[in-house]
Amino acid sequence: MVASNSAVVLIVEDEPLIRFNILDVLEEVGHVALEAANADEALVVLKGRQDVDILFTDVNMAGSMDGLQLANRVRAMRPNIGIIITSGMVRLDPMALPANTAFLPKPYMHYTLISTIDSLMT
Repeated sequence: MVASNSAVVLIVEDEPLIRFNILDVLEEVGHVALEAANADEALVVLKGRQDVDILFTDVNMAGSMDGLQLANRVRAMRPNIGIIITSGMVRLDPMALPANTAFLPKPYMHYTLISTIDSLMT
């Protein structure tokens, strides 16, 4: 599978194996993948990179805020960024999410993540 539009994706996931796997999958299809282990690291990356198109964040993670709080902070800072929220613990109603935000319940298939990124890029 190849991404229809190349995107710069910031992956925020505190489980290293999951984060590295997603990073590899996204790079294989032509995306630029950046990584952060928690929300604090993600905010540092976002301050240094104005080219991030998509934030892909887990809900439950260690640090000063969870993925939902991070998503809200990023939406306020960068209204045009696409946001994908994932969790195996909570279920979010996609209709209750802000515009240009998607929810992927864990476990998800890689092609579902890739097609979600593509849909947020169009």
